[in-house]
Amino acid sequence: MKIAVMGTGGVGGYFGGLLARAGHELTFVARGPHLAAIRERGHLTVESALDGAFNAPGRSLEDTSRAGIQELVLFTVKMYDNASAVAAVVPMVGPDTVVLTLQNGIDNGEQLARAVGSSRVMIGSAYMEGRVKEPGVVTQGGPGTAVFGEMAPGITERGRHLLRVFQGAGWRVEMHENAPGMVWKKFAYIAGSAAVNAATNSVYGEMRAIPETRALIQSAVEEVLAVGRALGAPVMDDSLDWAMASLDRFPAQGRASLAKDFLENRPVELEGLTGTVVRMGRAAGVPTPVNDALYAILKPWAARIEAALSRR
Repeated sequence: MKIAVMGTGGVGGYFGGLLARAGHELTFVARGPHLAAIRERGHLTVESALDGAFNAPGRSLEDTSRAGIQELVLFTVKMYDNASAVAAVVPMVGPDTVVLTLQNGIDNGEQLARAVGSSRVMIGSAYMEGRVKEPGVVTQGGPGTAVFGEMAPGITERGRHLLRVFQGAGWRVEMHENAPGMVWKKFAYIAGSAAVNAATNSVYGEMRAIPETRALIQSAVEEVLAVGRALGAPVMDDSLDWAMASLDRFPAQGRASLAKDFLENRPVELEGLTGTVVRMGRAAGVPTPVNDALYAILKPWAARIEAALSRR
């Protein structure tokens, strides 16, 4: 397949790298020193806790108008880059292209659908720790799994085809009939646990072991799920239990990517996570006091980072 990775960070680099290693024709969309390193070497290097280190051959570019029409676009940018990245996807989309978002957040599919049409968009989630270690090198830690499916509940033949492609490339992946419900599960878990992780400057082992902090995380997750139900989303009955079990499975010394980005003074996905919960809650008339407080605590820090980056 002709496949483009829109956002060659940890998630896109790892899952796209597996597809490249399996022989698919990959285009890695990147920028700056990361782009230059991939272009110079002719491959992306992936350092995976599950699959070892390997090189993923492919071309690299920043200008997507030069990429040509793709059969599949993996959309894996950070949510704060969505506006420009969604526009950059359009030149790569033809009548039969599938754009699959594997991002945090809950409304990425809708944003893509407005640009390329809902019939071309599939949604999913990735469960892993991944970073750009240095230009041309990405890392994978944690479970290294993914789930995906259609924007509306159901199974399609294109989904079955992609599942075979992904499994053939070594993805640890499942296709779900209720992909929207799965995305809401992850959104609730990530929004709740990541915000508390950042606000407490702790590792997961610490915050989940302290009863008061664990209860705070659970309350934040419950609020997100209540918002989803009020909006008519197909929220699964086991979502809260799944979220708390995921909290317990996370590496004890690990931190959420949101917390890492705060500590490293990188752009943060606060608006796409907790900020979205707050806004959706207001629109649905659902109180979200825990998420409101987490958002208020973290927003000044996010503003300082944004101001510092704008001065560079």
